[in-house]
Amino acid sequence: MKVLISAYACEPGLGSEPGVGWNLIQEVGKYHQVWVLTSNCHRQGIEKELARNPQPNIHFIYFDPLGWVLNWSRGGKGVQLHYYLWQIRAYFISRLFHQKVNFDVVHHVTYVKYSSPSFISLLPVPFIWGPVGGGESTPKEFWQDFSLRAKIYEIARLAARYAGELDPFVHLTAKKSTIIRATTDDTAKRLYKMGVHHVQIASESGLSTEEIVNLAQYKIPNGLTVRFISMGRLLHWKGFHLGLQAFAEANLPDAEYWILGDGHESNRLHALSEELGISQKVKFWGRLPRVNSLSKLEECHVLIHPSLHDSGGWVCLEAMAAGRPVICLDLGGPSIQVTKETGFKIPAHNPKQTVEELAKAITCLASDPELRLRMGKAGQKRIVENFSWESQGHNLDKLYREITTLDSTCLSSN
Repeated sequence: MKVLISAYACEPGLGSEPGVGWNLIQEVGKYHQVWVLTSNCHRQGIEKELARNPQPNIHFIYFDPLGWVLNWSRGGKGVQLHYYLWQIRAYFISRLFHQKVNFDVVHHVTYVKYSSPSFISLLPVPFIWGPVGGGESTPKEFWQDFSLRAKIYEIARLAARYAGELDPFVHLTAKKSTIIRATTDDTAKRLYKMGVHHVQIASESGLSTEEIVNLAQYKIPNGLTVRFISMGRLLHWKGFHLGLQAFAEANLPDAEYWILGDGHESNRLHALSEELGISQKVKFWGRLPRVNSLSKLEECHVLIHPSLHDSGGWVCLEAMAAGRPVICLDLGGPSIQVTKETGFKIPAHNPKQTVEELAKAITCLASDPELRLRMGKAGQKRIVENFSWESQGHNLDKLYREITTLDSTCLSSN
């Protein structure tokens, strides 16, 4: 088939949004002819990769609104306005290409954001919107532990989300969608409130076969010391303060807690570890290159990921692929990824209850190496079956065929 994909963020060798765009496009290109709308800021990285590995089934269309190429070296200032204007121009460009190519399916992939419209939905072609996320919120009970800066961030985030939900073009995008792929139950609920009924839950995150094979080779560390690890930006909503409190409450004699990353909460987390009397058992490694971060993961036994609103949760997939159990909150993307066979999902009703149950999970895994091994193997199996980019590509191919068949049937009956 001829597939048009909107991937504002799309670049090889990167994670997060650009990684979602690039990897999904690569997989769809194994089955169909693909035309990709993306921003010029990714052009250099894409063309460098295509020079090494040509992709004859994939055609890139680069453009920006009003000739405005975003300068990411300045921290991506103005990105939301740029993205909205880019989406408007995407419609006019895609309409011209549709007249020449006659697309069978149109698919919005990135940004993974449900509260911004995708104007290519206006084309007279079956439209898939997603993965889209962003409907996740920090439970209000947890705001009591936040700094003023963190509370302002949460208020601004909620305000931006509600403003997006009032945008008539967001509602039009939802209405025009044949299928909406939401990354979490929270986002699905926000979409249902907008009056849609055709929502599937589908993770935005994935791992390549090469990554899965490499991570599966990680050996379990020897020695009596059980190491727990958290990886990510040190931001309030990542919940690392909950991980520290739970580790302190577990009070394990032969255990360490490693924290990788940097961010606004760094000083506060250092001070908290001192206050809790666990500073000698907690190691802050700062921000490391990805290969070094994964090397630290190999030296640990269990991932603690207490994020309070996370649409993706890539680190959970990496830990599971490496055969490490995951302790997370029963919120957002990690809640979709982790099962009772692969780790512990802790209900997040309030900070006290959450810390207590996190501590119980930490104690349980610290004292039971056979359980760690069993959960680790279950995690590896789940990654292969559900979270490889290859499996996502196969599922998209199946979805494309289903919706085009359904659309053809509807046209015939009319």
